[in-house]
Amino acid sequence: MRRRTFLSLLSAALAQPLAAVAQQPRPTIGFLGSGFAGDQQNLVAATLQGLKEAGFTVGQNVAIEFRWANGQYERLPALAEELVRLPVSLIIAAGGSDPGRAAKAATSTIPIVFITAADPVKAGLVANLNRGDGNVTGISMIGATLEAKRLELMHELLPNASIGVMINPGYPAARAQAEEVREAVNRLAVEVAVINASTPAEVDAAFAKFDEQNIGAVLACNDPFYGSDRTHIAALALRYRLPTMSFRREFAEVGGLVSYGALFADGYRQTGIYAGKVLAGARPADLPVMQPTKFELVINLRTAKAIGLPISETFLLRADEVIE
Repeated sequence: MRRRTFLSLLSAALAQPLAAVAQQPRPTIGFLGSGFAGDQQNLVAATLQGLKEAGFTVGQNVAIEFRWANGQYERLPALAEELVRLPVSLIIAAGGSDPGRAAKAATSTIPIVFITAADPVKAGLVANLNRGDGNVTGISMIGATLEAKRLELMHELLPNASIGVMINPGYPAARAQAEEVREAVNRLAVEVAVINASTPAEVDAAFAKFDEQNIGAVLACNDPFYGSDRTHIAALALRYRLPTMSFRREFAEVGGLVSYGALFADGYRQTGIYAGKVLAGARPADLPVMQPTKFELVINLRTAKAIGLPISETFLLRADEVIE
């Protein structure tokens, strides 16, 4: 009888921690994106890969809730507050600095991991890049500092062409981009026409205007909307036979002529890794803002042939990838 009683008590004692583990809820990540869900699947997949590398697999030991602004930046504060009310254990803020700012305004306690191509210090996300700020850290793709380089590459490709520049005035870094373009124009002595475009209809109008003005090439500045609208922009460039550059390799993959920028997919993978570290117990304030170390030039040779643009061997040799 004593042996049976002892075994019963032992079984009950062993079962208690197991039951506690089974009842422990999985952490939930809130993914706050400024873009469109359908256009971001490769970047979401990269984020999930990073989470997996950090020990978290969606559906097993972590859950995820998505909120997309579909390019309407003014919706981000309400979406961030919605995630906070769920509640979530951590927020990934993706697609420019606005999602990060919206999340930061919505909570000072839930950890936030951002990924932005704008300067996170100027955007007010962190005080400096050496460490996080309170509940905030993340990845800076520093895209806003590359418009001059992109303009320089387009000028090298087409030295005698005037260049049309599209800027989204709704993007937080738009003013900095315009200033950067202005400084590059003075240095390169190239003729530039800047047009604001923040909707697909305005992008249509911009290309029609560039064609009317006999512009020789187009640069679509770094902006989440232009990233999402890449297939549309590439199609317009082909229709008007206008050599066009953008900031993400996916632009060249869908038929754009050339792209130059940081490896966005790798940046999102790093975002997932950082999110995993925080879920595992790291403090955002102890994690420095990460920055990309590799940039790539991708050329779509099929598109070059389709619009009748010869590309020099010298320029082709500079490319990290040539799509043939």
